[in-house]
Amino acid sequence: MNPLAKELNEIIEKGNPRILDMLADVGKELFFPKGILTQSAEAKQKAHKLNATIGIAMEEGRTMQLRSVSGSVSDIRPGEYLTYAPSYGIAGLREEWKKSLYKKNPSLKEKQISLPVVVSGITHAISIFADVWVNPGDVIVIPEMMWGNYNMIFGVRHKARVSHYDFYSPSGGFNVAGLESRVREEAKTNKKIIVLLNFPHNPTGYAITKSEAEAVAKALIQIANEGTHIIAVMDDAYFGLFYEEDVLKESLFALLCQKHPNLLAVKLDGATKESYVWGLRVGFVTYGCSTTGDMALFYDALERKTAGCVRGDISNASHLGQSIILKSMLDKDFDKEKQEKYDILEARAKKVKAVLADKKYSDAWDVYPFNAGYFMCIRLKNVNAEKLRVHLLDKYGVGLISIGDKNLRVAFSCIDERDIQELFDIIYRGYKDLAG
Repeated sequence: MNPLAKELNEIIEKGNPRILDMLADVGKELFFPKGILTQSAEAKQKAHKLNATIGIAMEEGRTMQLRSVSGSVSDIRPGEYLTYAPSYGIAGLREEWKKSLYKKNPSLKEKQISLPVVVSGITHAISIFADVWVNPGDVIVIPEMMWGNYNMIFGVRHKARVSHYDFYSPSGGFNVAGLESRVREEAKTNKKIIVLLNFPHNPTGYAITKSEAEAVAKALIQIANEGTHIIAVMDDAYFGLFYEEDVLKESLFALLCQKHPNLLAVKLDGATKESYVWGLRVGFVTYGCSTTGDMALFYDALERKTAGCVRGDISNASHLGQSIILKSMLDKDFDKEKQEKYDILEARAKKVKAVLADKKYSDAWDVYPFNAGYFMCIRLKNVNAEKLRVHLLDKYGVGLISIGDKNLRVAFSCIDERDIQELFDIIYRGYKDLAG
């Protein structure tokens, strides 16, 4: 094992040996190299005459550039987007995002969390998390209604065992009892369990309520207290898009952070949906856990392993994307602009609810509860979902996503409010075509 990896492992073990046990075998081997990058950083500070360390091209002391490239970017200097970004992410953005986490999650007050490590979008955040924390054969508890890429990342690429439970309870809310039961069942034969929580949820558009969130946190903390190592990883891709009063307006990360030595909370989030910048690919990995001793040193070790993983995977996330996000977050109109876009999506969600309250659709489908995010789902009664999807596409030019035999996912995020009534009327017409 590399001496740098051993050094980080010793820091983690001293702060909380349970967290060291939770690391994947790859995670234990990871470190952030002190080679070219460290020497280049030192040279950046001290090489006041000539700096021949950086693997980029310079011209007259400035970043070399093509006019056809830099001409497409205004208000950002070439050195802030053409050069390599640090594997950790640019410092200003990491600090600003961390500040925003405290602002958006009041329950984090008085709690210490790591400095977020920047990754290339939330899909990449999930992949980096898996590299660092998931061994082949590890158990990952995820509801049966889930984003399909989880299976690709955890099941196919990392050979973990995905353990399912029903997403909805019989009463229609989130199935807290089902989650707890599944985790307790797995705890009988597994010392370490990864629990993935995604709210607002893809594909259902359901966000956990305050009472459900408290129950989930209580259950996971209790199971950790009984001796099981729990990694609670929050996929907060759609964070902030909450449309009803009783919904938890912060991340479960805030409720689970620093609650027990056996419980590691990991927050995966990003600007993708929060700032409506899907193609910029800027995401974050943040840790929250209980330690003894120097917490800053402990978190630094986790950040180094995570950044080392990024370094060995894609080197660094887009410098241009990071600079744009940071510039946007510091803009005086940032919060106002976000609120304007939120209001549009909220209005669409409420329009969908109003349209689907019409009893005329009741013979065709049931509506799954939804209160947040981009999506909602309907459960068809007597028609195959994939057949209806293809029929709607071929005959009416309407595109939806089929999930299993009975479920259709509707992304109201991309449908103007004025078109929502027509959308569901066409779906109903297509259903009738096939049902007879």
